[in-house]
Amino acid sequence: MNEISAPSIEYGLLSPMLIVLGVAVVGVLVEAFVPRRVRHTTQFVLAIAGLVAAFVAVVSLAGTSSSAVLGAVVIDGPALFLQGAILLASILAVGLIAQRRVAVAEAVGAETVTAGARFAVDDFAPQPAVPPGSAAERTAAGQGITTSEVFPLAMFAVGGMLLFPASDDLLSMFVALEVLSLPLYLLCGLARHRRLLSQEAALKYFLLGAFSSAFFLYGMAMLYGYAGTVRLSGIAAAVAGGSGDDTLALIGVALLAVGLLFKVGAVPFQSWIPDVYQGAPTSVTAFMASATKIAAFGALLRVFYVAVPELSANWQPVLGAVAVLTMVAASVIAVTQRDVKRMLAYSSVAHVGFVLTGLVAANHAGVASTMFYLLAYGISTVGAFAIVGLVRDRTGEAGDLSAWSGLGRRSPVAAAAFALFLLAFAGIPLTSGFVSKFAVFGAAIEGGAAPLVVVGVVCSAIAAYFYVRVIVLMFFTEPGDDAVTVVAPGAVTATVVAVSALVTIVLGIAPQPVLDLADRAAVFFQ
Repeated sequence: MNEISAPSIEYGLLSPMLIVLGVAVVGVLVEAFVPRRVRHTTQFVLAIAGLVAAFVAVVSLAGTSSSAVLGAVVIDGPALFLQGAILLASILAVGLIAQRRVAVAEAVGAETVTAGARFAVDDFAPQPAVPPGSAAERTAAGQGITTSEVFPLAMFAVGGMLLFPASDDLLSMFVALEVLSLPLYLLCGLARHRRLLSQEAALKYFLLGAFSSAFFLYGMAMLYGYAGTVRLSGIAAAVAGGSGDDTLALIGVALLAVGLLFKVGAVPFQSWIPDVYQGAPTSVTAFMASATKIAAFGALLRVFYVAVPELSANWQPVLGAVAVLTMVAASVIAVTQRDVKRMLAYSSVAHVGFVLTGLVAANHAGVASTMFYLLAYGISTVGAFAIVGLVRDRTGEAGDLSAWSGLGRRSPVAAAAFALFLLAFAGIPLTSGFVSKFAVFGAAIEGGAAPLVVVGVVCSAIAAYFYVRVIVLMFFTEPGDDAVTVVAPGAVTATVVAVSALVTIVLGIAPQPVLDLADRAAVFFQ
């Protein structure tokens, strides 16, 4: 009698994802059994070790092109490059999540610790489950309680992000989407300051995210009805050998695109971004603006370049229109913003349009330039939000742009670093942003999308205005009455800013090795 053997699982190919998810599970156990006084440090060390080990695993898989888990996951050049970029951005973002600063306890009636006692606090609510402003919350803050469960939540999100661009069927892609999204919904609502704004941001993100997931599922059902499979290669084969009536496939791709474009924040699916970026803890905003975008664009690349390349004549004009709308709307709206996090949020939306320009090219150069752009932008974004988290007034982070007046005189190093990141976002030469835009615009011209490049150049000029406006405020404006202070960064935060700035400069001066790496990696497994 023949025995039915279970399908083999290629654990080596899945090692980056397994390491990160394993560390997340261990982090949950740490929350349950490790004493509170060492829990924060233990979680941080565990998370960084897991991310570094996962990155080493990605590097060890370089050159691999194979499928795993019955074809549900594929390990190829784009997947590995984007996984490496996600892990690098996540390492920096986790460093910001671990940031702690000294605070002074205040009296809270009979339950209080000694008034005037100094203790370390982070950016997260000490007891997220209690009402904002309650005595229980003030007591927890006075005792220096930290929310160390943010580390396993972040690791679960990273695990989903690693699977997202490596998914070779729509079902595993949906699972990855939910695994990365659910922890982020929670993390957005955990801010220590302005808790109601933070909780509002989390609720908006959750409701709109659930709505976009429904679109993704509906699109997956349509494509399954068309092709009889959710495997991307199977959908591609069905389109290539179809009868010519691709209406069902086009509807499915459109609905699928809605779910993915929501995740990257393209117009008209960007309404959640400014509110969520402003309300979430700044370290979580940095995490979302970098790693999440890299993962979501990886999934977009795989859907359009692997599943429906034969339908490019249909989806290229639509994505081109979305790219134009995104660049124009975000650049114009960003000019009117008075809050620095909202300005960076609309800046992030504008960059989505620039990245879409490379994706619309539908050629090898488009894949390579898009991946390079995602890596460069992700690193610079973490550095920019790291500086935002250090500039504070009496109520917490100094969000209003007027409070940044004269910052260059009070803290020239922080102001110079922030100016560098803004110049990179503007695409000024000798920064990573210039090389990134040059690469995606070149790919778009090669792919016959020259009108997108014209719009992109114009929007870059508009965007340069609001970036330079902040630089002028910092260096050429007298400080206002409401003086802000720049919190002295800890060793980890200082390292994050320094590494981000260094990468921004190096990729602007000597980008060729990374461009060559992206070019070699831009080959999908078939």
